[in-house]
Amino acid sequence: MAKAENKSKEIQVTAASNADEKSKITLPKKIDIQFTEDAKGAQAHSMEGFNPRYKDFVDYIIGVTHEIWEEHGIGKLYDYYANTVLMHTASGLKFGREAVIAATLESQASFPDRRLFGEEVIWGGNDVDGLYSSHRLRHEGTNRGWTPYGPPTGKRVSYRAIADCFCLRNMVVEEWISRDELTLVMQLGLDPVQTAKEMVAKEKDAGMPLSIAGESYRRVGQLPPDEWPEAQSEHFDPEDFIGRMMHEIWNWRLLNKAPEYYHENFTFEGPSRRSFKGVGDFQAYALSLLSPFPDLAIHCDHFCHVGDERAGYRVATRWTLSGTHTGYGIYGEPTGNPIRLLGFSHHLIVEGRVQSEWTLFDEFVLLKQIYA
Repeated sequence: MAKAENKSKEIQVTAASNADEKSKITLPKKIDIQFTEDAKGAQAHSMEGFNPRYKDFVDYIIGVTHEIWEEHGIGKLYDYYANTVLMHTASGLKFGREAVIAATLESQASFPDRRLFGEEVIWGGNDVDGLYSSHRLRHEGTNRGWTPYGPPTGKRVSYRAIADCFCLRNMVVEEWISRDELTLVMQLGLDPVQTAKEMVAKEKDAGMPLSIAGESYRRVGQLPPDEWPEAQSEHFDPEDFIGRMMHEIWNWRLLNKAPEYYHENFTFEGPSRRSFKGVGDFQAYALSLLSPFPDLAIHCDHFCHVGDERAGYRVATRWTLSGTHTGYGIYGEPTGNPIRLLGFSHHLIVEGRVQSEWTLFDEFVLLKQIYA
């Protein structure tokens, strides 16, 4: 396999343009890329300052996750997490390693047999300026202890999470994470809307401040959304491709452009166990989110990718969703409440269009914001 290209960059979403030539691309060949391939072979890149036990950054992310959360080596957090680590979650910002340890102890007690199965690690950067990973994984376990939702249920759960980590010299110094919490709540046998309302009431009684979402940044005043900047290179840029796609479809509402970006029978896996195939179902999915939040906007905060033209590109995008619940749809009667959520998407691009997408945001926190 050719050496994978990788890079990482931060951008401001400001744009859109046509991609007429992409509609001429033929259907993809079936390509199966194992994300652990580099980890099994020779060291793919320098890991100066990192635990020599791990061959490369993919191996490091998978291995550290296993050490801490599956081997119950909770104290390893002192080795791998900076004392001043910043944790960005769907519920807000947490600061410091001790907060990570407290949350880990709680989750381990709630699900003592918890297993975290890595599905993919997309990465960028280097060991001098810092390495960045986007780790898609699945949580499985049995609820044998108390959770924030109540006493043990004995229920078996299985749900997805995505965690992005920025690492310097063997330490996670900043992390962004979201879990499919709505699936967890439903698998515990709870009513999600009622549970969201009860938790909001408890937090209000406890004097916990509500997050202020503010105005959607999709547009300013009566102006339309900004346009996406022109490509800086004639060569195919997978990060520019995904950013342009998300901006045109979600911010400009150009759902008719989906066939230019997605293969006809692409596969999609999303929050709350959404799963479908094809452009038609994707357009229905987009409408199901745009209708309740007519001013919905997606701001792409960070990209990184691995791969090449022959093998296909795998792109990890971290984004922020904002809007106001003023429309009817899957979330019931409009409440008028503003919402803001952290979200993640992984895309597999083959022959110039998306063959597979995995998207995740915390839909239970979304319900809490709706009913706040």
